[in-house]
Amino acid sequence: MPYRRTENVVRRLAARHDAIIAAARQIASEGGMASVQIAAVAARAGIAAGTVYRYFPAKTDLVAALLAEIAESEIGALRRAAAGAPGPLSGLSAAIMTFAARALRDRRLSFAAIAEPIDAELDVARLAFRKSLAAEFAGRIAAAIAEGRLPQQDVAVAAAAITGLLIEGLIGPLAPDPSGRERDVVQSLALAALRALGVADARARGLVVQTAIPADWTKSDDERPA
Repeated sequence: MPYRRTENVVRRLAARHDAIIAAARQIASEGGMASVQIAAVAARAGIAAGTVYRYFPAKTDLVAALLAEIAESEIGALRRAAAGAPGPLSGLSAAIMTFAARALRDRRLSFAAIAEPIDAELDVARLAFRKSLAAEFAGRIAAAIAEGRLPQQDVAVAAAAITGLLIEGLIGPLAPDPSGRERDVVQSLALAALRALGVADARARGLVVQTAIPADWTKSDDERPA
């Protein structure tokens, strides 16, 4: 009779997997992807290195899984923010500002996930993250065009341009130091993005003002109230 994992065993394995990813995320947030080493992750998670290897045979497997987890959490946050908006254009504004606010909340991790030099074999995972961001913005842009809220334009080009604008303005080498003025930086980038998409200045300003940034947006997900 083949062995079948009990529900408790499945939960325990999933919890250990999540603990490994959480430890890797913390380390990447502190020192970048280069610091995500099996031994360091095991120590942070409070388990043996051999246990980590059972889940992730190589460092590249662990980093790829971490990148996938970061992408999933960030895209989920964008979708939740947009879903709470009253219309497609305000939803787009909410998605833009949410991405910007979260990137500034942890610039080191954002840089590690999006722009930090890493092993060439991990470029596919990183590119998948960037593509998912662009696709999310593309969907929002297309919806706003369909409703007559944005002028007709090449959605794919516009989404790629907005993604690049945000990444360069938030974590690129030319990005200004946001310390102490994070909210202003988020709003300025959102304004620039909306104007670039063809939203008239007065209306763009109104959208940015109306899109509330949560008062606790600088806190990590674990610190936020349930």
